[in-house]
Amino acid sequence: MTEPILHSPRGERVYLRPSERADIPLFTRWFADAEFTRFLMVRVPFSEAAEEKWFDEMTAIQGVKGWHFVICRLDTDEPLGTAGLFDYSGEPGTAEFGIGLGEKSAWNQGYGTDALRAICDFGFGEIRLERIYLRVYAGNARAIRSYEKAGFVHEGTLREAHFSEGAYSDVHMMGLLRSEWAADPRPKSWQLNGFG
Repeated sequence: MTEPILHSPRGERVYLRPSERADIPLFTRWFADAEFTRFLMVRVPFSEAAEEKWFDEMTAIQGVKGWHFVICRLDTDEPLGTAGLFDYSGEPGTAEFGIGLGEKSAWNQGYGTDALRAICDFGFGEIRLERIYLRVYAGNARAIRSYEKAGFVHEGTLREAHFSEGAYSDVHMMGLLRSEWAADPRPKSWQLNGFG
């Protein structure tokens, strides 16, 4: 399989672009919403100052230890959320996936799954990862369905590893291997971009 450089990772309905400093007010709005952060590792709302600090730290590792993108609709360019690959390990070629759809109008519409597939194409087709993994809280059924649709499989459970809203809950580990991604017959990002 020829795997050309992905100029802009994209799915069928979304594309992924790098974060810009101008996005910080948008991120601050999203992370101030308790319903959005319920299934994230975030405990408190972020101020714009905290987002500025995070942005500087993230851009320092962009393309080296991680990749952070803004998820945008293809038809309107509207930013819907963020997605990224983190904790990159060159050997054996693994990275952790994270996503958050900040625009509630995008929930349950398939945008998250589409973004996940686009970032998997980037991870496996561009930076030649062997495995992408993620953590998901047991109560996040919507996310688990999305990850399963994208081919991720349950690999284990960290029992009572997350504390939120006064109770402990399990955290599931899920993963996708390069061979599983390659076997998926759907068009890859570069084919959707008109390459190959």
